[in-house]
Amino acid sequence: MQAIDAQLAHVWMVRAFLKHSDESQTDEELAEVHRDLYDYMLALGAALKAGDAETYLKLATKKFSRLRKAAKTFAEIQPEVSSHTNFQMAVLSLSRAVSELGGLIAGAPSAGQAVPDAGSSGTA
Repeated sequence: MQAIDAQLAHVWMVRAFLKHSDESQTDEELAEVHRDLYDYMLALGAALKAGDAETYLKLATKKFSRLRKAAKTFAEIQPEVSSHTNFQMAVLSLSRAVSELGGLIAGAPSAGQAVPDAGSSGTA
């Protein structure tokens, strides 16, 4: 849960950059990207605050395709939105964070599966 949340810090920064850019005021597709990024993080917030890892991972998995789609859309539209280095770096940052999130979610224990202790070797 904490590793996923750490990657979401990168997503948050890209979202904030996009939300406050002049381009998002005039480009509805770009505005939709920053709203989708926010929606993903909002969906996970309550479970994070409650320390409910099972619900958090369930929601992170369920909503991930929408996050991945937003990142893909941003990468596709970025060249026509702006060629500025800030936008290029935002695409790289978001793409990397979403890729890392995908790996973390795929490697997370499924619901009902016990999470091994850090000091445990897993053998009896």
